[in-house]
Amino acid sequence: QRLKAAVHYTVGCLCQEVAEDKDVQFSKQSVAAISEIAFRQCEIFAKDLEMFARHAKRTTVNTEDVKLLARRSNSLLKYITQKSEELASSNMEQKEKKKKKSSAAKGERTPGEQEAAVTENEDSNMA
Repeated sequence: QRLKAAVHYTVGCLCQEVAEDKDVQFSKQSVAAISEIAFRQCEIFAKDLEMFARHAKRTTVNTEDVKLLARRSNSLLKYITQKSEELASSNMEQKEKKKKKSSAAKGERTPGEQEAAVTENEDSNMA
């Protein structure tokens, strides 16, 4: 019930924004109908996502499931794919930073630093 009320409130806010922008009015019945349709569609999406994950023998919904759900809307699929790639690259950057911090704390060297140290040792051995 609380979730349904939150959806109704959000739809009401969005309708109010559109009303101000487009200079139109929304009746309370139309706002209620839009919020009911949006809530039902979200329920359908949630069930579909669960089924996609289950079909792939997973218990967790992932981005591939969401992309599959959005496949009928090219613009939405493109947007989701772009955001997914942005998140993946930022996660990789964060993992790299954590690795560097943990190896620096342990006194370990990164592969590039190891190569530089080997080169320095070889140079000093030749001299």
